[in-house]
Amino acid sequence: MLDRLRVQPGQAAGLFERDTRDDLGLGDKASAKKTRKELLDELFELQRLLWAEDERAVLLVLQGMDTSGKDGTIRRVFTGLNPQGVHVASFKKPSEQELDHDYLWRVHAACPPRGSIGIFNRSHYEDVGVVLVNGWIDAAEVERRYEQIRQFEQHLADNGTVVRKVFLHISRQEQRERLQARIDTPEKHWKFNLGDLEAREQWDEYEQAYEAAITVTSTDDAPWFVVPADRKWVRDVAVTRLLADTLRDMDLQPPPPDPALRDVVVE
Repeated sequence: MLDRLRVQPGQAAGLFERDTRDDLGLGDKASAKKTRKELLDELFELQRLLWAEDERAVLLVLQGMDTSGKDGTIRRVFTGLNPQGVHVASFKKPSEQELDHDYLWRVHAACPPRGSIGIFNRSHYEDVGVVLVNGWIDAAEVERRYEQIRQFEQHLADNGTVVRKVFLHISRQEQRERLQARIDTPEKHWKFNLGDLEAREQWDEYEQAYEAAITVTSTDDAPWFVVPADRKWVRDVAVTRLLADTLRDMDLQPPPPDPALRDVVVE
């Protein structure tokens, strides 16, 4: 499953050709729910080993259009895990203090400590997407930032943070339905922002910006995965499997027994 979602280095992201309703061979919603439950049980044990080893960290970057399901993915993929070992950072409009630093300053500060899993709800990729679409920086600056981001993510990988990046890929029609549902349901009005409609008018520009960014920043040590997200149950299984496979492949090991405790008896 994950091989077909991964964008190999030097390969185009291919967002325009990918099916946002792909079921990834999961069958139906009921069987997918069972699969996700099994993966979550495994994740619980793998997180425990990551915490015990305390030498490496995992960073999961979530990007996508408005309503693509970043919040929902976090709720469903990380349910049941030890919250002490999970760190979520949401990147909204930069504060005045953040604007007084380079664009990666706030991002680096939010990276997960060793032994934990970090999730970025939006990320430094806003600084090569939103800013470009809105004309706040030019194409030459975007190219410089691509290189800086590749170097930054390689620095994280070289220092023990395993980086995985996910683009939650929804269709324009699916976004329309989700936005309308927020408008039609008073209890969901808090989730709706009129600015979402302005961004929707720039759909093609945003998708082109993501296509370019994903294509040039998917590397061996910080790969991108394009996850079909029109069907929430498919999205949830795909991201859960990615995280479980990532932790499993790390071959996590708890520290060796302390010989000083060998003969200790608690009275």
